[in-house]
Amino acid sequence: MKIIVPMAGRGSRLRPHTLTVPKPLIPVAGKPIVHRLISDIAKVLGEPIEEIAFILGDPAFFGDDVVESLTQLAQELGAKASIYRQLDPKGTGHAIMCAEPSLSGPAVIAYADTLIRANFDLDKDADSVIWTKKVDNPEAYGVVNLNAQNHIVELVEKPKEFVSDQAVIGIYYFKDVAVLRNELQFVLDNNIINGGEYQINDGIKRMMADGKVFVTGKVDEWMDCGNKNVTVETNQRMLSFLEKDGEKLVADSVEKVNANIIEPCFIGENVVLKNTTIGPYVSVGSGTVIENATVKNSLIQSDSIIKNANLDNAMIGNHVRYDGNFETISIGDYSVLE
Repeated sequence: MKIIVPMAGRGSRLRPHTLTVPKPLIPVAGKPIVHRLISDIAKVLGEPIEEIAFILGDPAFFGDDVVESLTQLAQELGAKASIYRQLDPKGTGHAIMCAEPSLSGPAVIAYADTLIRANFDLDKDADSVIWTKKVDNPEAYGVVNLNAQNHIVELVEKPKEFVSDQAVIGIYYFKDVAVLRNELQFVLDNNIINGGEYQINDGIKRMMADGKVFVTGKVDEWMDCGNKNVTVETNQRMLSFLEKDGEKLVADSVEKVNANIIEPCFIGENVVLKNTTIGPYVSVGSGTVIENATVKNSLIQSDSIIKNANLDNAMIGNHVRYDGNFETISIGDYSVLE
């Protein structure tokens, strides 16, 4: 099995946090989004992963440190890491084709901007599985249309009239991804463009027209990391799941001086908490110092200093220096507010 991960986008909706760190590498509940997503997919697949192919953007932004992090992720799962580049953002279908040498055999394609919780048996007899989640407002999503056999016969983007409540979440299984590769090559060769870009859906639609069987794989939870508010909410939900799983979330090296932790919280290595109440639903990266503060429902990354703060629904980057009484804030890396 292979996993193909298109992640060349700049994550503009999550700025300023994505000005210095690619969105898939921003930690949520103590682990980068893409690391958590790929590890959870591997658990669902329940079989050895042969290769993980990452499609990155410009090396000036997705540099050696990103490659090293992703290579380590693949190695932890016993897989080979392959690195490809999409230097010109021409859409989801084009991004996948940038990894053309890896597009053969059974594979999962996963876009690295969401997190999931799932527990189901993958239908490997189908030509493809499209993972979906039941939503209350399907008109805001791309959804699947099912026939009487529960096979997917159509993909409908933001339907004005009800089609189904099963939204496509951006994770796909292909029994032989070479079939998709060939259809996407046709899309590129014939300049089939939707929304100004080459789309994966146009390759999938050609597979459906050829009689390939598509079914749904439903996830229990689908969590977005598109902007600051939903990322903070996703951090809350993920911390709750990890607490139920019995994961250790507070490092032994945390130094507490007149400090209180209200669980669930993730507190990284060598964090210092002084005269502070943390939690619930807070993630703090390694090496951060928080003093004279109350923090809840927030994300604070590594090596920052937070003083005299009352924070709720806040997101603070790496190497930040913050001293103040603002509450709902979003501060990128290396910012100073004193």
